[in-house]
Amino acid sequence: MVSNMKNYNIKSMKLYNFVDRVYNELRELGKETSGQLSVNELSSFDQLHYHGTQAIDFAIKKFNINDKSKILEIGSGLGGPARYLAKKTGANITAVELQEDHNDAAVYLTKRCNLDSKVEHICGDFLKLGFPENNYTIVVSWLALYHIPDRKKLLNNCLNLLKPNGHFYVEDFAFFKPFDDNEKLELSNDFFANYLVSLSQYETDLKVAGFSNIFIEDMTSSWIKFTRDRHKNYQDNIDRHTRVHNKIIVQNMLYFYSFAMRYLSGGKLAGIRVSAKK
Repeated sequence: MVSNMKNYNIKSMKLYNFVDRVYNELRELGKETSGQLSVNELSSFDQLHYHGTQAIDFAIKKFNINDKSKILEIGSGLGGPARYLAKKTGANITAVELQEDHNDAAVYLTKRCNLDSKVEHICGDFLKLGFPENNYTIVVSWLALYHIPDRKKLLNNCLNLLKPNGHFYVEDFAFFKPFDDNEKLELSNDFFANYLVSLSQYETDLKVAGFSNIFIEDMTSSWIKFTRDRHKNYQDNIDRHTRVHNKIIVQNMLYFYSFAMRYLSGGKLAGIRVSAKK
């Protein structure tokens, strides 16, 4: 278990460094400081999880997310999933992000997409913020919960915030086999992994919290292919990325993409989709 590796420096994860790459991409679009933005224009760089908007579409279809839905997203990053949900379904989303620079960028992008009436961005620690109980139809998260070490409090909070028969849906990491000490340290530093457990323990945690209808889908093979394709595509376009950003940012991203590919392909780290019901 990596839950005893509590890393308090989220910026040790290289994907979360250099948020200015967002503004570099806006400059490349010719819209650095002005002009309305569209969700589609941002989707190549504001989705910090695997399979981009396809992963959001899966959730929309599975849970029939629509304009009546009230969604709480944990670890909303640059706001990509929240904006996509709002634009495609008309749902109202409360998007919670720990990192101030990411949250600031998310607020800025959401306003420029004219979606700030549908998406509320909140910066802070989800476990320390107060939200109305029995208020949300679904709690979602894409690759953020494994950052949070207090799984008991996390799941209890999620359960309490959901309306009766509300849904919990996340994409997350777990493990097939335990990691050695060196792997734990690497995952803690380069993935900001503070809670990685077996798939069976993940299910047990949900049961103990009071969730039912628990389903865990193994996404590892699909995510391995995605990380390999992402790494190759980034390398194939390295001249473009160096021009738009700089060599430091490019090397930073290549390091992270290579790290993710190596661990997912290593036979221990598992990628999962998890759904449950209150």
